[in-house]
Amino acid sequence: MAFSYTISDQGSVHFVTFTVHQWADVFTRQTYVDILLESLVYCQKNKGLEIYAWVVMSNHCHLILRAAHENLSDIIRDLKKHTAKQIFKAIEANAQESRKEWLLKVLSIDGRIWFWEEGYHGEEVFSKEFFLTKAEYIHYNPVKAGIVAKPEDYLNSSAARFYGIENRGFELCYFG
Repeated sequence: MAFSYTISDQGSVHFVTFTVHQWADVFTRQTYVDILLESLVYCQKNKGLEIYAWVVMSNHCHLILRAAHENLSDIIRDLKKHTAKQIFKAIEANAQESRKEWLLKVLSIDGRIWFWEEGYHGEEVFSKEFFLTKAEYIHYNPVKAGIVAKPEDYLNSSAARFYGIENRGFELCYFG
């Protein structure tokens, strides 16, 4: 049985990780990344989701977030359910997707979509120091993976906005 993380304080800031089922490299296509990012923006505008830092890697994403008005676990559940369906549909409809057959097989079981691994790794962010440690971890993920030399050069991350270099991406909340 897998270890399940739970959020005990639904109003606190949390560092979370979502992993694509079987670590499939879905987010190598920008169109699929955009579905995830658009869904995050929707949650910001309509569900009170506060986002402090984020990165989307090829097969997982890390975020620091908080629910201002709702239950954070509910927002995460709805976000993962929605993005799973939308990205799966986008893969099905993508005539240029060379990995379509394989991805559709890997991301489903018994006729049901299984896009995200079950659960998410969640840690409460309890101090400014811990926040900065997690934000640096998030932003340096593409550097450690050898994709870019500097965090702010990675387009699918909040690093450029976070470090005040460029107002790319969606609005971030300030921790402190």
